[in-house]
Amino acid sequence: MNGERRALPSWTTGLSSRLLVLTIFFVMLSEVLIYVPSIARFRMTFLDAQLNSAFLASLALKATPDYMVSAELEGELLKNADVHMIVLKRPEFRTLMLGEEMPPTIDATFDMRGAAPVGLIVDAFDALLRGDRVIRVVGHVPDGAGFIEVVMDEAPLRAAMLAYSVNILNLSIVISLLTASLVYLSLHILMVRPMRRITESMVAFRKAPEAGSSVIARSARGDEIGTAERELATMQGDLRAALKQKTRLAALGSAVSKINHDLRNILATAHLVSDRLSGSDDPEVRRVTPTLIGAIDRAIGLCTQTLNFGRAEESPPNRQPFMLAELIDDVAAHVGLPPDGRVRWCNEVRDDFAVDADREQLFRVLLNLGRNAVEAMRAPGEVRIRAGTDGADVAVEVADTGPGLPEKSKENLFQPFAGSARAGGIGLGLVIARELVQAHGGDLALAKSDAGGTTFRIHLPGAAAPVAVPARQAG
Repeated sequence: MNGERRALPSWTTGLSSRLLVLTIFFVMLSEVLIYVPSIARFRMTFLDAQLNSAFLASLALKATPDYMVSAELEGELLKNADVHMIVLKRPEFRTLMLGEEMPPTIDATFDMRGAAPVGLIVDAFDALLRGDRVIRVVGHVPDGAGFIEVVMDEAPLRAAMLAYSVNILNLSIVISLLTASLVYLSLHILMVRPMRRITESMVAFRKAPEAGSSVIARSARGDEIGTAERELATMQGDLRAALKQKTRLAALGSAVSKINHDLRNILATAHLVSDRLSGSDDPEVRRVTPTLIGAIDRAIGLCTQTLNFGRAEESPPNRQPFMLAELIDDVAAHVGLPPDGRVRWCNEVRDDFAVDADREQLFRVLLNLGRNAVEAMRAPGEVRIRAGTDGADVAVEVADTGPGLPEKSKENLFQPFAGSARAGGIGLGLVIARELVQAHGGDLALAKSDAGGTTFRIHLPGAAAPVAVPARQAG
């Protein structure tokens, strides 16, 4: 369900346990990578020791005048060297120094002279898997003059390699556990605990965003976690302030909506009375009546815009194709053009230019832009409306020749209650107009504003009418 919230992960399922397991895994993997060449090195050292022992056993023959020993001494020498046969080759001769009467069959031969590292590794693991063979080993003699060959059982070598592997395994486990514990404690102190504080603060802030106790304490750390804690504290503080402000504004807006409803009724009555005053024969009354009517109209417009902005959401656009030029002509009748003609309304849109949009909502957008343009004119000028297409998109521009917008108004142009450029305005018209355009998937933006005038651009994606619409009749 959407309302359900998962609890914070425990140490067994959280980041700490994952770091511990990963550390042990990678340390063991490193030990494996170290073990592979080391077991090959161990085998090579073992065989070199066997060759040296065999060479020392062969030196006993030099003590005899005819290089011969008794069968009992020969057996003792072979047993001490743990071999079946010893062959010594010098540059000048090759001699069977010691050997059993019935030597066993040789299963494999290994030449230790210049063996490649890869070959040593393969031979080492082969010995671990098949350690019951009789092997022949060839290597250099210690004095470097010739080489020596021995025939030996591989079982003692395999037993020694297994014992070495067990020792390596035990040592690896100890090292991995010790390393993992140290890494775990370090990461837990430096990362996991601060991250848990951040997570707990976020959960607490979600439950009670307006409570001061849910804001995380600022950290003095200079690393990324310290930056995250400080940024989170700033974000939580700003969000708390915004929530308090919006709560107050919501309460104020509810009250204003109720007041607006009653105020509109009162202003409607005042408007009816002011219309009667316009027919009075008193010159003074006739002189002040237009000012009074204008003030009441502005007050009614203020109430209407405030109520429209207070709606939770505008209705979705009901898009239908229609002629844009006809709509702009309708707008011209409602923007309040001066009767003296000092402001010209120039509709430059082709009669056959059709758009696919919500006619009523686009009317409200153009009415707001057109009224603002007319009211901005302090001298004779004109308001020009142009439109064009870019593929399926439609762009509409409303430009005036007024004095341009003040810099302060440009900064808050689309901020409610802050972007008005004229005295008595509340800055809601452009906000509502932009929301209506954005509901079509487009945007309303200020194209330019300087001493030569102001231009607003409406962008409506996919608004080029896909079907033909009858053009308006002339006249």
